[in-house]
Amino acid sequence: MLEKIKETAVSIGPIALIVLLLSFTVVPMSWGLRVSFMLCSVLTIFGLALFLLGIDIGILPMGERVGSALVSKRNLPFLIIASFVIGFIITIAEPGVHVFTTQVVSVDPRINATTLMFMIAGGIGFFISLGFVRAVFQIPIRIFYIIFYVIAFVLAFLAPSEFFAIAFDASGASTGPLTVPFIIALGIGVASVRTSTADSKADNFGLTGLAAIGPILAVLIMGMLMTGGESNVSEVTVAVSESEIASTVATGSFAMEINKVIQMLPDTFMDVVKAFLPLIGMFIVFLIFLFKMTLRQVIKISIGMIYAFLGLYLFLVGINGGFIPAGTIIGETLGNGNYKALLVILSLTFGAIVVLAEPAVWVLTKQVEEISGGLIRRKVLLVALSAGISIGVGLAMVRVIFGFSIAYILVPFFAVALSLTFFCPKLFTAIAFDSGSVSSGPMTTSFILSFALGASNALGGNPLVDAFGVIGLVAAAPLVAIQILGLIFAKKSAKQGKEK
Repeated sequence: MLEKIKETAVSIGPIALIVLLLSFTVVPMSWGLRVSFMLCSVLTIFGLALFLLGIDIGILPMGERVGSALVSKRNLPFLIIASFVIGFIITIAEPGVHVFTTQVVSVDPRINATTLMFMIAGGIGFFISLGFVRAVFQIPIRIFYIIFYVIAFVLAFLAPSEFFAIAFDASGASTGPLTVPFIIALGIGVASVRTSTADSKADNFGLTGLAAIGPILAVLIMGMLMTGGESNVSEVTVAVSESEIASTVATGSFAMEINKVIQMLPDTFMDVVKAFLPLIGMFIVFLIFLFKMTLRQVIKISIGMIYAFLGLYLFLVGINGGFIPAGTIIGETLGNGNYKALLVILSLTFGAIVVLAEPAVWVLTKQVEEISGGLIRRKVLLVALSAGISIGVGLAMVRVIFGFSIAYILVPFFAVALSLTFFCPKLFTAIAFDSGSVSSGPMTTSFILSFALGASNALGGNPLVDAFGVIGLVAAAPLVAIQILGLIFAKKSAKQGKEK
């Protein structure tokens, strides 16, 4: 636990320090808001540490058992149906999906939150089923990435323009701290049934990246089917209005800010309960019908799930109570003050460090290091991810400032990423597409998106078109960064081989 706390403090601490520094300079905040933010930062650190401990003890072992048990049944129809249901349930359980759908509806009331959530969950479920089928028939995952991303971009240009950004953001928001560990564990469980080869090692990864395509296609299809009046999104204020910000900054006492956090405790608790109930139910069903475990194993997994539950609760309280208001205030204040250069610099900085605060990133990088036998080190992956996402978030803010289409950034990113799949080692391609999904978790959905929405609002832009898309860019950047790392790795390995 102490080790986890040290890791999470190093990852979340820099963001908190930057926010505090801004609160004393260009973004003045009341002492009440500053102290409240620091307390929420501590909750976020301890919550993330406890959550990661619970993932290691409970959710990963459960997911691996489910994946291997499903494939070992050797019943393809059962495998397809069961994997779809699993994908649908864990996506509905994902807190990030609930946060994202609420943010979308607040900007465009035409969109029904429940319909959007079900479309996202259905897309994840369908592509997890497809991923299982791919693994059974040993079809190269590169083929699936190329075919379905080409289809996605064709649909993107046919769907209403506002759904372009929402679709790619939905993909990132749906692969959060609950979904990703379970999908990664499913992939490892599936790969464990196969013989230990280079290809089977690559099959440990890629399922999360493949599943992330589902929400893109589902939301774009939803947009094409939707009819209704035009939404006056340019006049919608997002998350916090300017008057509320001014009031908070000027008069927000410590008691007032703490009271706000206390008021959100019951709702956040119920959100986490709703998230975990499907997982618990699924575990009980599979325990009865699919695999057998000793009492000691059941108790260990149960303890892990309790840790994960408490950790996610504290993490979300810290995010909702501290980082979302701070992100919005910073974006709005700098936008109103016309600090465009500073907005871009902060975007690059936040992008570089926010990935270190994502729970799913720690899960994935640990799995990569373990499965590669230490050959691919966690620190190297984190550096590559930080560099890529820094560029992605920086470009997103440039887009917010100048208001051009997200297609001008996303299309080249994906064109390069898909081209690299022909030259990059299979393992790194699978890791790259998984990395894109895991990098866009609750911290990105809350803090970075709130920052972009606040800036768009202040600059007089259209938040639905200008600000949404930042999560999609965070998800796209690692596809290129990690595959470039793979090419460097392959070249270095080849050189060492020749020397030997």
